[in-house]
Amino acid sequence: MALAALALGALLSACGGGGGGSSEDPQKVIENATFEGVESGEVHLSLNVKSEGDKGGEAKIDLSGPFQSTGKQSLPELALTVKANGEADGQSLDFDGGLTVLSDRAYIAYKGKNYEVDPTTFGFIKSGFEEAEQEGSKESKGAEATACQQAATSLDLGEFVDNLENEGSEEVEGVETTKLSGDLNPKSAIEAVTKLAESPACSSELEAAGPLPLGELKQQQGVLTEAIKKAHVEVYVGESDHIVRKVVAELSVEPKQSGGEKTDVNLEFTLGKVNEKQTIKAPAGAEPIEKLFGELGVNPLELLGAMEGGSGGAGIGSLLEGISGELGGSSSGNNSSSGVKQKLEEAELPSVETSKKFTKCLSEAESAADVQKCATLME
Repeated sequence: MALAALALGALLSACGGGGGGSSEDPQKVIENATFEGVESGEVHLSLNVKSEGDKGGEAKIDLSGPFQSTGKQSLPELALTVKANGEADGQSLDFDGGLTVLSDRAYIAYKGKNYEVDPTTFGFIKSGFEEAEQEGSKESKGAEATACQQAATSLDLGEFVDNLENEGSEEVEGVETTKLSGDLNPKSAIEAVTKLAESPACSSELEAAGPLPLGELKQQQGVLTEAIKKAHVEVYVGESDHIVRKVVAELSVEPKQSGGEKTDVNLEFTLGKVNEKQTIKAPAGAEPIEKLFGELGVNPLELLGAMEGGSGGAGIGSLLEGISGELGGSSSGNNSSSGVKQKLEEAELPSVETSKKFTKCLSEAESAADVQKCATLME
């Protein structure tokens, strides 16, 4: 599944402008396909995974809802719902939740109830996100990004997509699109993606996002080629704006000598109401987020450390009682959460840089004395 997603990403990253239409060369249509210029819309994503064998099962995940941009390097407003059900390894899966993000606060839906992330806490999270986006923008090199995009555009899909066809016009969410279809050639796709990733135009940009498993990908090329029995993709591209409006993918994996194990994956993604005004409202009757933390047995400070990439683990867990004491709370359940919230509301919001130093200090703390030193950073 990862291979198909990687190849599909390379296919869709080849974007440009101009051209299109139901009679166009499919190679040119997909080269012009893009998600650029999308400021708002409604997303619908459905993923169905069915496995056969000793550890068989079936799971279905649905995600949908509206979103709209609030500016570059800023959190978008959105209202997404997520449903998941099925069974795998003898365990049942039943989840119903969601996330609503507004300009000054957020809401989490879980088991039919809504919980509010208050403005103070949300402001802290939002500031961290926006600063990270700004730093990422400064570190990125526009010339290299353009060169990588041009390299992706130069890919000849005929080399790793078999039976690439333009199947004519089809309406998606009220918009005329050109429907393209093709079958992924696993061996050629791995070679094409590897070649693109290793090119000077893309290597430094991709490595900045993290280490690339190219060596492992090459080593497993033969295994993956044999295991992937089917990888069919359909892409629907807007005829007037070249925006991808729908993607349908079918993947069948059957590893050699797997004892009859087989996995079928079906994915459908649809983008509708593009660049239309979206109505995103706060859900009624929301309860404080601390109540959800209490029900799940999650300490907000541990969650903050995880969000900031801290490695505290058990070390931080053993210090929570001391931390709660410093903040005027107690070490038990909801009382601890209430103490944290009260302190946050009474204090001025620290700068993002100070908050990062505080979180890093906590992740490295080994004693109550160390925690006290960390607390001085927030004064």
